[in-house]
Amino acid sequence: MSKFVAKPLHSISVPHYKNTMDSGTEIMPVPEKVLLPMIQHMGAPCEPVVKVGDLVKVGQLIGDTDAFMSAPIYSSVSGKVTSISEFINPMGMRTPAIAIESDGEQAISEDVRPPEVHSKEDFLKAVRKSGLVGLGGAGFPTHVKLNPKDPDKVDTLIVNAAECEPFITADYREMMENPDDIMDGIKLVMHYLNIKKCIIGIENNKPRAIKLLSKMAEKERGIEVMTLKSVYPQGAEKVLIYNSTKRVVGEGMIPADVGVIPMNVSSVAFVARYIKTGMPLISRRLTVDGSAVQTPKNVMVPLGASFQSVIDFCGGFKAEPKEVFMGGPMMGIDVFNLEYPVIKNNNAIIAFDERQAVHAKESNCIRCGRCVAACPFNLMPAAIEKAYHLKQVDALKGPLKVMLCMECGCCSYVCPAKRQLVATNKLAKNLVRKATTKK
Repeated sequence: MSKFVAKPLHSISVPHYKNTMDSGTEIMPVPEKVLLPMIQHMGAPCEPVVKVGDLVKVGQLIGDTDAFMSAPIYSSVSGKVTSISEFINPMGMRTPAIAIESDGEQAISEDVRPPEVHSKEDFLKAVRKSGLVGLGGAGFPTHVKLNPKDPDKVDTLIVNAAECEPFITADYREMMENPDDIMDGIKLVMHYLNIKKCIIGIENNKPRAIKLLSKMAEKERGIEVMTLKSVYPQGAEKVLIYNSTKRVVGEGMIPADVGVIPMNVSSVAFVARYIKTGMPLISRRLTVDGSAVQTPKNVMVPLGASFQSVIDFCGGFKAEPKEVFMGGPMMGIDVFNLEYPVIKNNNAIIAFDERQAVHAKESNCIRCGRCVAACPFNLMPAAIEKAYHLKQVDALKGPLKVMLCMECGCCSYVCPAKRQLVATNKLAKNLVRKATTKK
């Protein structure tokens, strides 16, 4: 099987803008209403299990499915279901969404109780029931990740604490505020999956977190903290795996195929909290920052709260927002409506005014090769761009390997012609998918 990772991996240096590193997490008040889309994860959407007019409580199941690749969805507030309507997410996917009007009481569902876990099967069922997905941004259902086809092959758990995106400090605050939960979550995963070694990968621009978790890891068997160079995209799954273990996740492979299970640091901490309390995933920490935001903060937000309500909690806008991202500026998704709800795999709201949201005019490609030099997987973005415009699906799928692109944005960032290479890569991947589906 072909390999696509160069040695050493390419990377770029981007300004960090970690303005909120020392901003302790603030808890946002309960919003008047929440909107909970039935897909907040990679995979199949959930089906509503409540109806309009139902009274619901905090932690009550409101959406689920029997599909393998999915995760249940719970109410983040107590109140009344006011509508179930079609929702279109920023990627254009249509799904039902449940609107709940809060009664302000935050009464907790009787179903919220710590799970009984005595075996690996119990543990995996509990993780699935918790509704947990990867909190680093991808939204992959965690119970699926923890249940590979060949579990005996897995010998290493990698906890992704790199947080290489500019501006975002949500995972950093998890490390500083909840280190015990992180360690407890790691030990639970290692115990029930029979994994002997854990590497916590942290970039060297977070020395306090490195010192704190290193001190705690010294007391634990098989757990170590690895200091990683602060480069982008250090936190990308396959990049992190190579840089921490020198194992290559080849084309068509998943991390478990090379003996590794990666987990985001906030995800592994949540596992510990769920096993202790039984409270499913109903809220998450967001970094709110950018030149248009009045008071940048780290905020614990109920799922389903609107972007506007979160921005209002941070003092509103101090300048007209020109661009708002769900996530960071490198890999985040543009949001064009501030009524869009916070979902599980949303770790930041970044709002730029016109000074930071500058889109330079494109010029002709000068064939400098910087995009190739920057790509962690040695892809050729300029060639992909040409093949896309010529609709050369076989070339995109074959020698150009566009499906390996992880959309990190390195190519666009370094391009002197300011070409929107990563956007074209996304379009090219969609072209290949459509062609494959037709066949």
